[in-house]
Parts: sequence; structure tokens; C-alpha cells
Amino acid sequence: MKTTILITAALVLNNITSAQFGRGPQFDPLPEGFKPASTNTFISEYPAVNPETRVAMFKVLAPTAQKVQVDLAGKVYDMTKNDKGVWTGTSDPQVVGFHYYAIVVDGVRVMDRNTEAFFGSNWENSGIEIPEGPEGDYYRFNKNIPHGQVRSIDYWSEINGMERHINVYVPAKYEKNANKRYPVLYLVHGWGEDEKGWSVQGHMANVMDGLIASGKAVPMIVVMPSGDIKTNSDVREASGNITDIYINDLIPYIDSTFRTKTDRENRAMAGLSRGGFQTCMTVFNNMEMFAWMGTFSGFFVRGETPVEEAFNGVFKDTENFNEKMNLLFISTGTEERNPKEQVEALKEHGLTNIVFHESQGTAHEWLTWRRALNEFAPLIFKY
Repeated sequence: MKTTILITAALVLNNITSAQFGRGPQFDPLPEGFKPASTNTFISEYPAVNPETRVAMFKVLAPTAQKVQVDLAGKVYDMTKNDKGVWTGTSDPQVVGFHYYAIVVDGVRVMDRNTEAFFGSNWENSGIEIPEGPEGDYYRFNKNIPHGQVRSIDYWSEINGMERHINVYVPAKYEKNANKRYPVLYLVHGWGEDEKGWSVQGHMANVMDGLIASGKAVPMIVVMPSGDIKTNSDVREASGNITDIYINDLIPYIDSTFRTKTDRENRAMAGLSRGGFQTCMTVFNNMEMFAWMGTFSGFFVRGETPVEEAFNGVFKDTENFNEKMNLLFISTGTEERNPKEQVEALKEHGLTNIVFHESQGTAHEWLTWRRALNEFAPLIFKY
């Protein structure tokens, strides 16, 4: 009898919808034209997005709060409260793509419980995706193509003195041919984010799966390391240099663990924002190890520094640089600091293997970097 009751209860619970069980606060039906954001938890209708107007609507249950706001994409919006303690706020039209946001309750920034958590600005943030049309299909999951895997791995760093976490993408057919070796792209996140950023906010695997399946990019392993030097609870001061960790700890671990091609012609590095700067410092100081590189919103030359003096004079000998570097890919959003003048100066200086890419209408944000990866990956490991 007890078994029968337990089975019946389980069947009942399995058929309860999210609208009936565990939903949280009951809000009014979605206004016409709005739908739940793809970044919501599966039981949450809000935040809601109007794909046509690109307006976002937020609802928060906070009956005792005196003031509630939404801080989204650099602007703070006041919310209004109804007699049930539900606060509602509506944004201006947003640029398509992914944006962090926070709920501000009586001056305190908190996560919105209705959204998934995304690590950004050094804390677990709320996030919202303003959907693109079909032009964004390259970073969406495509059920009709083979898919690779993103593996979560800890490895030991002698320089850091502790374990470090990486995410590693292997292409769809990695397991099927035990004798095949692959080139490697090291792909670094930006400041305030972590090694999960490219996989989660950047949809890296979907981008790479599509490029490889279409033949636009060669099958490759993509290693996504942390750009920070973390410490354990006993030692709060970080030690070591991130470039040294990449060169002396990470790359040897990857080459000994995965079936990689280990020559410089089959090794690339790219990064966004601070990760782009780390790419420059790593590659330019280890030209014997890399033949391809990309900076996404991350090519920083200080002030009026002449190009031949930038990065410790790596561009001074143009013949040597052109011989060693198959590709220097520099990308930016049109609405952020633009290195176009520096790129033109490098070309005039005699550098030949430069590709400059601009993401139209985007700023320092994930859509800029998704587009950059989609343009960069097909160019590397092509001989």
C-alpha cells in the first residue's frame, strides 16, 4: 500500500506544471508582444522582452521596500509599486544581445531571483538576452548538426600553488578517431568575469559547432582558462604571473592530456577586453609558441606611443613579425573605444597579416565578442 501511494504521489507531482507548483509570486499575465527572456529561470515569466521594440519589463515582489529600481546597461530605471507589493519597471529599447542588470532595493544592489546567475563584474549577476532575429542563429543551439563537448577540469599549477579550473571544448568527432590530433585555441575572458563566461554568456560551443559543421572552421580544441590568479583561504595574496601560468603550467597540461598538435603553427590565442591584453602580453613575449592571435575589444596601446615602441618593440622588426605571426586579428564594437587608427598605423608600418573587424552597433558587451569569435575562428589554422 505504501509503495502504491508513493508512486501515485510521484506521478501527480510530475504532472504539476510550473504555474501550479513552486512558481513564486503570481504576476499579471504578460502584456501583448512580450515573452519571457531566454535567460530567465524556467519557472519565471519576468523579465519579459518585446522582440519587436526590444523593450524589457521587470517585476519584483518587495512589499516592504521603499524604493526599487532596475540598473540595466548603464541606466537606472525607477519601478512603481502596486497594492500587492509588486514593483514594475520598463526599460528603454535595448541593443540586441546579452546585458547584465541588477535590482536595487532601497539602495542595495541584488540579483533578480527570476533570472539565472551570470558571473560578471566580480559577482553573480542577473542577465537578460535581448533577442536578435535569424542573424543570431550562429550562436544558438542547432539540433541538426553534431555537437562537441565542454569539459570542466581542474589542473595543478605549480606557479599558482593550487588547483586552477578550466573549461575545454572538444569538437564533435574527438572521441571517434583516437589517432587524430587537433590544433588548440586558448580563449580568455575579460575582467570581472571567469572561465565560464565564454561557454555561458558567449555561447562558444554553439558558435564553434556551427562553424566546424559548415566547414568554415577547422576542427579544434578550445581551452578557456581563468585570467585571474586566485588563492585559497589560507593565502589571500595571489602569487605568480598569468602569462607564466599559461606558458609553463597550462599549455604543458593541455598537450599532455589531450590529443593536440604541439607546434606553434597549430596554437592560437585570443581574448576579450583584459583577456585581449593578456593575449598580447602572452603571445608577443612567446612568439616561438603561437602563430595566430586575436584581441576582441582588447588591443591597448597607451597614449601616443609610436607603434614601433608598443608592447616592448614587438612591431619594430616588421619582417620578423610578419614571418612569425600568421594572423593578428583586432576586433571592436563601433560603440566603444576604437583602435582603428592604431590598426592603420600598424599597416603603414609594414605589418601585413592584420585583419580588423568591427561589430556594428555594439559596445563593450558579449554580442561584440560572439561576433568577433565567429569571424576569427574561420581564419585560424588555415595554411
